[in-house]
Amino acid sequence: MIRQGSAQVRSLPEVHGSVPTGQKPGWRRLFAFAGPAYLVSVGYMDPGNWATDLEGGARFGYQLVWVLVMSNLMAILLQSLSARLGIVSGRDLAQACRESYPRPVNFALWVLCEVAIAACDLAEVLGAAIGLNLLFKIPLLAGVGLTAFDTLVFLWLTRFGIRVIEAFLLALVATIAGCFLVEIWLAQPSAAAIAAGLVPRLTDESLYVAIGILGATVMPHNLYLHSALVQTRDIGSTDDNKRDACRFNLIDSVVALNGALLVNGAILVLAGSVFFTRGLVVNELQQAHELLSPLLGTALGSILFAVALLCSGQSSTLTGTLAGQIVMEGFLNIRMRPWMRRLITRSLAIVPAAITISIMGEKGTYSLLILSQVILSLQLPFAIIPLIQFTSDKARMGPFASPAWVRALAWLAAVIIVGLNLRLVWGILSGWLTEAGDWRWLIAGIVIPLALLILGLLAWVALAPILPGRTRRSERAVEMPALEPAALPVPSYRAILVPLDHSDRDRVAIAHAAAIARSHGARIHLLHVEEGVTSQLYGPLSSTAEVEAGARYIESIAAHLRASQIAVEPVVCHAKDPAAEIVAEAQRVQADLVVMGAHGHTGIKDLLLGNTINRVRHELTVPVLVVR
Repeated sequence: MIRQGSAQVRSLPEVHGSVPTGQKPGWRRLFAFAGPAYLVSVGYMDPGNWATDLEGGARFGYQLVWVLVMSNLMAILLQSLSARLGIVSGRDLAQACRESYPRPVNFALWVLCEVAIAACDLAEVLGAAIGLNLLFKIPLLAGVGLTAFDTLVFLWLTRFGIRVIEAFLLALVATIAGCFLVEIWLAQPSAAAIAAGLVPRLTDESLYVAIGILGATVMPHNLYLHSALVQTRDIGSTDDNKRDACRFNLIDSVVALNGALLVNGAILVLAGSVFFTRGLVVNELQQAHELLSPLLGTALGSILFAVALLCSGQSSTLTGTLAGQIVMEGFLNIRMRPWMRRLITRSLAIVPAAITISIMGEKGTYSLLILSQVILSLQLPFAIIPLIQFTSDKARMGPFASPAWVRALAWLAAVIIVGLNLRLVWGILSGWLTEAGDWRWLIAGIVIPLALLILGLLAWVALAPILPGRTRRSERAVEMPALEPAALPVPSYRAILVPLDHSDRDRVAIAHAAAIARSHGARIHLLHVEEGVTSQLYGPLSSTAEVEAGARYIESIAAHLRASQIAVEPVVCHAKDPAAEIVAEAQRVQADLVVMGAHGHTGIKDLLLGNTINRVRHELTVPVLVVR
């Protein structure tokens, strides 16, 4: 894990600007920009959406189709603002927050966002595990364990660039859409009844489900994700280039999110035409799968449902990984290895899923899906409000700042989404308190203080633009300033430590150290750590053939250096931890520089054999030169 310097750090640096757009004519230029919104659209059709769509269709038929349409219009507006922020400012939403808010606020926002991503991953784990269970009869607990391996798929895909990832996810989305097109054809819903569902109407009973559908539609991590993904295109720096990019990305968002609308609509319509018309209330994915075959008259219906669910879980998990990388790098200015980042996020999802399934069985998965949507709802205001504020800021966006009518629509959407999400959360938490029984005091003692803290943070973020500048400005990411050569410091080395390990790497390390020592008049300190069993037991009293050979080896190198008029001091230590001895010796001799030979192994070997170099360079404050 590394912390970036003070220079401007690009979002997703390994693929930043990697897709050329150039001056391609017509459709070819449109296709060059197509892709980011399709990755984002995956989050709008994840297993969490399936649960709310199924329940809405099964209980109220087509009455809530208009809720899906309204949610989709809001999503298009917010995602287009997210894309505009990334294109115009060159920052993703997390980076913009880091530039604008104090570190404590940024840290709190990062924690909330990480919890939301883990919750989203939880829904994806459950969806994929249920899909495996329905298709191959794999037990849910084993299916949850198998979902850990999709990390390997993602890491393998990243080697081929962002376009391959986009193509892979588009294939999964197309599979989901294809499955539901066949399902709808088998169900034969009433077109007139679907059209009637576009007329807004709510009852006391349908209000709660409508809030759930809306709450599950707009995903907070998608706003961070989209603002970074648009920067994978080589856009250009002029206003005309940015204006074209905004226009093409708006088209991309409209097409992709309307595709997601069709999938969500198909789930709701399927539930309405198959379950509602027969008076069946279905609110579990497994229950829907079991009932589809007999009600549609063919086993194909259940198979397609399970295939689409499995594809949904897998596609959502890949975009969740990218979002996790973006928020960590953006809020904290820290990069973590992708496999480690994925492993941590997936572990946070697998552990509660496995515990719930072990204790509550399959019935607990639906409650866990609802919990994941509640957590996402809590995070949503902290993504929407800063996004609207940043894209309305003329100092940040220049001529691309949102006009008054866009700001009005955006704030209206924000008020509706945040208000309904808060109502959803309140309803679910109230239900928990009612059902808690003797444990009610414990849940209230945890939930109420946490809710007050979150509301206080939300109020601060909402009022940030009118607060005094010193209380809200954090670190402004700037370009690295140009330095005059004369102003650069001239390092001086007086003591150079060279750890030896009796391998071919020693020769290269000594050669570099000798060259530096000659030019600086420095003394070289040779160090070899004996770590055999005898050395660990008896320390300096050890006397074996290997120890004696090591002493002769280091003395011969010292003699060669002295013959070259280089001051040298050989030291042999006996210990079981070479890295700790190297650090201690560097501090003892007050080394200005450490020269080490690289072992050459990476990946799994690093985990199995250890990595002395990394420990040394992290624990020392002096330069470490690694040579191969």
